[in-house]
Amino acid sequence: MGSQREVHEQPVPPSVPGDPRERCAKAAALLELDRPREAIEAIGQANGVADWGYRLLSLAFERLGRDAEAVAAAEEAVRTAPGSWAARLRLGAALRRVPGRGWEAAVQADRAVGYAPEEPDPHVLAGDLALLRGEHREAEASYRAALRLADDHPLARVNLGLALLRWRPPRGHHDPAWPIDPRETGRVRDVVEAWSRQVRVLLAVALAVAALLAFRIGLARTAGAWGVAVLAGVPAITFRRGREVRLWRYVPRMLVRDPWLGVSVSAATLAVVAYVAAIATLPPVLTPSGTAWPVLAGFVLLNGAALPFLRVPARAWRGRPVRALAEFAAVPMDRTARRNVGAALWILTVRAWSALVALLVVGALGGPWLALAAPAVPVALALARPKGTAAYCSDLALAADRLLVATRHLLTLASVALAAVAAMTLLGLPAVTGGWAWSACAVPLAVPAGALALRTVRAARDQDGRGVPGPWCAALAMREGRGTRPPGDTRAPVVLDGGVRRALARSRGVVLAFADWEGPRTLAAEVAAEVVGADGELRLAAPAEAWEAVGRDPRVAVFVTDPVERRFWAEVRGVAVGDAETGVLRITPKRVLVPHHGRYRDRRRRHRHGVTRTR
Repeated sequence: MGSQREVHEQPVPPSVPGDPRERCAKAAALLELDRPREAIEAIGQANGVADWGYRLLSLAFERLGRDAEAVAAAEEAVRTAPGSWAARLRLGAALRRVPGRGWEAAVQADRAVGYAPEEPDPHVLAGDLALLRGEHREAEASYRAALRLADDHPLARVNLGLALLRWRPPRGHHDPAWPIDPRETGRVRDVVEAWSRQVRVLLAVALAVAALLAFRIGLARTAGAWGVAVLAGVPAITFRRGREVRLWRYVPRMLVRDPWLGVSVSAATLAVVAYVAAIATLPPVLTPSGTAWPVLAGFVLLNGAALPFLRVPARAWRGRPVRALAEFAAVPMDRTARRNVGAALWILTVRAWSALVALLVVGALGGPWLALAAPAVPVALALARPKGTAAYCSDLALAADRLLVATRHLLTLASVALAAVAAMTLLGLPAVTGGWAWSACAVPLAVPAGALALRTVRAARDQDGRGVPGPWCAALAMREGRGTRPPGDTRAPVVLDGGVRRALARSRGVVLAFADWEGPRTLAAEVAAEVVGADGELRLAAPAEAWEAVGRDPRVAVFVTDPVERRFWAEVRGVAVGDAETGVLRITPKRVLVPHHGRYRDRRRRHRHGVTRTR
């Protein structure tokens, strides 16, 4: 903790002789080469370079896993240049990694978007934070805004596919805004799942033994006593697991954020109710006419197997995998995108399999005319292939996965067989009136189910995320880092050259342009005593209406002329933030325009004197 406090008080060591900007440029180059320790040494020799050095220092600490120091350096960058969109972006990215500060990161990302809506990186960070919170519509809008600005942004492209698939992070039960470590809520989730699993297994085994005693041996009373005695194990398991939970106030919200965790807990609760009802109504002899008890027993015995069976198709039918596949395949050189292409292909295959299973069930129950549409399922699966250059990446992923290719061929065979049986049933052929043909159609659908189970096992053994993806949305990976694009939070600040500085020092008055309720406005503003700080920041004393307008839209423009060199004038575009302590507007430059009027005036003069010489 001591080192963290020292970094917060003095993130940048004393400087040594040399150009600070060159030192920071060297540190940025070292970060490009993934050499953060050497970058920290270079940054330590570059004190006094606006917020640039602090931003680079924060990124270097983040890559070393020193999150607290990364946040401290980023906060210093914001304090130095509060109107810098790059500093806000860096602070938001650093806060994102700290438990309990997710909403603060979102605030900084929104400010970065407001300060520089023309930059893609702030939109990407806002989308990432929305995606981690499970706000998929907001994430999709942010990623699309980033892609409109930079169509080749790999992170925005890949994560847009995740938003289209309604992807949830591995710790979907955890809210980034909670002031607790995600590992703590992860342990609570494991305890809750273990409680649900143990209760359901205990009741299933106890009911199976009770049924054996009652129906096979004829000891109905003994079976009832056995069932009541075993029921006492439920509160014992609950008490034991409840002592392991230290964060009870977060459990209800975890159940809401993770629907399948809530389903698991609900299944355990309903299993207890069904078990009590089954033991209370346990008949001495199981008769075909009685339907209530088999239903209760079936729920207690089979809910553990039914939940995983329903979970994979339910996850596969979330989102829009066809559009997501097109987004993933549009970045063929990205490793994360290629992995997500394989997962998206499996998700589409699971959809096709579940659709054929539904048609089989409907056809066997008396709706054979619906089963005639079975061949349309593999056709739709083939039409889901991306168009254009993205098809190449999809075809490569499909060709590299032999199990996936075999599964798709089996689905095609099953669809043809299902349609044939439906047609023969509608024609009334005696060969299929017995119902055995519908059962035979289940065989080619059972083999793909085995392939899905095999892929599930192989994916579960993939601990580092580098192997085969599983056939579900959880196998998708979120794109981290920046790829081949230079990160926006390491960009060098805008430099005010000597001419602009002299004009600001001499004029003592400038024209401030901003956006008001009624449209663009311009007002005269006084240059503060400290014309331009060492960090390149302008400080202006502006009227109250300018402060109100800046609070709504901080983007402003400052026009200044040099009273000595009257041909010189400049436009400084930047972001204004009010400083209540000093009573001035602090403007961080984003762009400086200095028109060269000398040549223009000379050309007009030559034209006026009849000279037609051009350059």
